[in-house]
Amino acid sequence: MPTVTDIHETSEAAMAAEYVDVLQIPAFLCRQTDLLVAAARTGKVVNVKKGQFLSGEAMKFAVDKLIESGNDKVILTDRGNSFGYSDLVVDFRNIMAMKAHQVPVVMDVTHSLQQPNQASGVTGGKPALIETIAKAAIAVGADGLFIETHPNPRVAKSDGANMLPLDQLENLLLKLLQIRKAITT
Repeated sequence: MPTVTDIHETSEAAMAAEYVDVLQIPAFLCRQTDLLVAAARTGKVVNVKKGQFLSGEAMKFAVDKLIESGNDKVILTDRGNSFGYSDLVVDFRNIMAMKAHQVPVVMDVTHSLQQPNQASGVTGGKPALIETIAKAAIAVGADGLFIETHPNPRVAKSDGANMLPLDQLENLLLKLLQIRKAITT
């Protein structure tokens, strides 16, 4: 089973590459040239999460840095855009804009439904929108989806507020496959 892990510092790239198949650059670090170059030089697939402060068009610069560093095994992941101080929204134009960079594009469905900076100090979420965002992402051409799931999201150690209950995953995937089939036939 292929594995993915975030790296946060250049010193982590080579070590992580010994153990995983995909190195992931977190959204808030997607413009860090030294981190992109270090990840690219490992030869591993590099998944770059689009910062919530960037457009899909601006991700061209991350792709270019990776390719110029000798690695064309690039994936871009959209995780929404900041909307005010405590919400994220999905602008589906970003999927098409990132696909124009000629790399696979993934939609991070559940993280894009986070509500950061809540008054409680705990990140909130809108899991009722998971199915809607996933369907729309497939309909506009996303190559893959990232969906966090847990048997009981309320007790999950992280991101429970925007997770899909595990018992709902199969039904959602069946619906998404129908959409994919409809748009590719």
